[in-house]
Amino acid sequence: MPMGTTDVLHDAIQHTQGRLRGRLADARSMGAARDRPRDGHERIDAFLAITSRHLHAVDAVLLPPTRRQVVDGGSLVHDYLRSSKALEVVLVHVKAHEYGSVYERPYGWTDVWADVATAMADQHRHEQVLGSRLTATLPDDDLDALAHRLVDVELTAPSRPHPYTPHTGALGAVARRVMHAVDGFWDAAEGRMVPGPVPEPKKRPGRMGQYLLADPRFDEEAPDSR
Repeated sequence: MPMGTTDVLHDAIQHTQGRLRGRLADARSMGAARDRPRDGHERIDAFLAITSRHLHAVDAVLLPPTRRQVVDGGSLVHDYLRSSKALEVVLVHVKAHEYGSVYERPYGWTDVWADVATAMADQHRHEQVLGSRLTATLPDDDLDALAHRLVDVELTAPSRPHPYTPHTGALGAVARRVMHAVDGFWDAAEGRMVPGPVPEPKKRPGRMGQYLLADPRFDEEAPDSR
C-alpha cells in the first residue's frame, strides 16, 4: 500500500486544535467568580460542545483505521483513549463548576482552567501522533477521506463529554448515537448555547425571481440603480 504524501489530515487536526485553543481562551476570559457561578455561560457552553464533538469524532473516525492498519495501532489507541478520557473527566468538572455544583465549591476557576489546559495539551499531543502515523501509513485518497469525515462526524456527534461510555467498536458507535439524542434533549431543556453548523449563504434571486417574488433589489453601486 502506498504511503501518504499529503499533509491534509495533519493540517485538519492542527486547524481544529487551534480552533479549540481559541475557544478555551474565550471561555477562560469569561470565567465566573465563586459568587456568580452562572456567568459566562455562552462561551463556556460553546467550548464544551465543540471540544466534546471533536473528541467523539476522533473516536469514530481516526481510532478504527489506527487500530487496524498502523503498526502498534492497538497501543496507540490505548494511550490516546487514556488521555482523551482524562480530558473528558475534566470537561465534566467544568460543566459542574459552571452550573454551581456543591462538589465544586472548594475549587476556583483558575484551578479548573489550569486542569483543562494541561489535559487538552496532552490529548492534542496524542491526537497528533495518530495523525502522523496514519499519514505515514495510508494513501492520499484515504487521508483525504478521513479529514473530510472528521469534520462531517463532528456535526452530529454528542455535544457533551461522556468519559464512562464505550468509545470504540460497535458499542462505541451505538453509545454515540444514543448520547447525541440525549444531549440534544438536555441542551434544549437547559437552554445551553450549543453552536450549530454555519449555513451556506443563499444565492441572490435573479431578475425573474425578483419579479415573481415582487421583491426587486437594486444594486446601489450601479450608476443607474435609481
